[in-house]
Amino acid sequence: MPYQYSFEKLDVWQDSRTMVRKIFQVTERYPESQKFCLINQMQRAAISVSSNIAEGASRSSSKEQIRFYEIAFGSITELYCQVILSNDLGFTDEKDFIELKVTIQRVSNKLNSLSKSLRH
Repeated sequence: MPYQYSFEKLDVWQDSRTMVRKIFQVTERYPESQKFCLINQMQRAAISVSSNIAEGASRSSSKEQIRFYEIAFGSITELYCQVILSNDLGFTDEKDFIELKVTIQRVSNKLNSLSKSLRH
């Protein structure tokens, strides 16, 4: 089996990949007028979550790891806000909104658990 980086073994990182795919699939249906607004912001925030989890996992100290996981948490909070706004603006249907909300909550909970485990 080829080498795996430590972040690839994390369930939270795997779930964040699923979240990125869902965000891209949903925003693909947004109006063209949102290309450089919500679409761009949401995709960047989702990617930031995965990227910061990966970068945090590569750090040698718990303090550094936690810092990157905090940045990822900030990005996921930003993403959730944008999902709510998208729903308010009618860009998502209820099914997509609930699916994204559940996915975001799953990643968020696992991210919090990971950070807490490093603090103790």
